[in-house]
Amino acid sequence: MTWYKVDSLSDISIPFIKKVKAGSKSICLVNFEAKLYAVSAKCPHAGADMSEGLCVRKLIVCPYHRYTYDLETGKGGEGQNDFIETYPVEIKEDGVYVGVASIWDKLKNGFK
Repeated sequence: MTWYKVDSLSDISIPFIKKVKAGSKSICLVNFEAKLYAVSAKCPHAGADMSEGLCVRKLIVCPYHRYTYDLETGKGGEGQNDFIETYPVEIKEDGVYVGVASIWDKLKNGFK
């Protein structure tokens, strides 16, 4: 897994949703109830920019068709049968980091 610095350390008491880059990936960084989450910035259903959506009850809501995705698991709402990718987040002294697994990392973990 490769860790990318995506943001300077900001005030996590203020909620936000914003798009950041982690390597070549577009990531939606979400601060909800003073906890940081990182999910795919692209809705799998409509291709919408998830950073233009909103957060409700630990769910990110797609701005196009109001599909919802769990911030922790990426699982879509009931009946959607889809998901968005989630990424680990670490807060360090110099900023916020998001971990992105390579295809090889994913394959290795799939055989455990």
